[in-house]
Amino acid sequence: MSEGIANFLKLLDLETIEVNIFRGQNLGNRTRVFGGQVAAQALIAAGRTTDHGRVHSLHAYFLRPGDPSIPILYQVERIRDGRSFVTRRVLAIQHGQAIFSLTCSFQDDEEGLTHQDAVADITNPDALPPLEVPDDRRYGPALSYLEANGFDIRFIGEAPWRARPGTLKREQLWFRAKEPLGDDPLLHAAIMTFISDLTLVSTILMRHNLSLFDTAFFGASLDHCIWFHRPARVDRWIFYDVTSPVAYGARGLSQGSLYDLDGTLLASCAQEGLVRIGGDNS
Repeated sequence: MSEGIANFLKLLDLETIEVNIFRGQNLGNRTRVFGGQVAAQALIAAGRTTDHGRVHSLHAYFLRPGDPSIPILYQVERIRDGRSFVTRRVLAIQHGQAIFSLTCSFQDDEEGLTHQDAVADITNPDALPPLEVPDDRRYGPALSYLEANGFDIRFIGEAPWRARPGTLKREQLWFRAKEPLGDDPLLHAAIMTFISDLTLVSTILMRHNLSLFDTAFFGASLDHCIWFHRPARVDRWIFYDVTSPVAYGARGLSQGSLYDLDGTLLASCAQEGLVRIGGDNS
């Protein structure tokens, strides 16, 4: 295993402090904790307390900005252990305060009805150039971290930092780990959770022909939800299609769908983001 992938997996390998209490480290070079990181780590913490089932949904709230200079404590509450379903609640804590809360549910595999809407034709990832992230903190280091630590990410159309305002109405990209990551479904779901938070808020700006890079604004994730429809592997190509259907009251909703190479819908996500034009974060 390469050093890059090993570094990324170490970020998700929480330290057990006590029964139901875990500690996680942070990405460096940030002014606040990346939301996808804390969500992925909280999911790992929840999964460490279960003995059956796959995660099928998570619902989370970002409560306070996280401090990247100190570790995060994850406290798991065992809400329910049923025959088919398991429910967990997780609080992420820093400086004695909750910065993030997560409720997630796990289900044993079952047979049932199967359907999905068809997905439109999409560009094959092999026809797209590999990502080259500019040295620009406005996009945040999370994408650079993934690129430097074993992930292949390819945008359909212009990358956000190259696109002219008004030319993009949605974010579309492919991603995968460059090396096999084993068969632990919790790990693959946690990495998908991490990556799902990369592009959601920027789609709100796109609807107004505003660029992430030349617009003065304050943006923050308020909540995050994912429904895992099928088992997925992030060491195989996954297509991520994100758009924003509505914005009002300095809040915007972004919705994302994640597909495999065959167009099978793997997961759906939604996030409400705070977007204040002018950069007021009070």
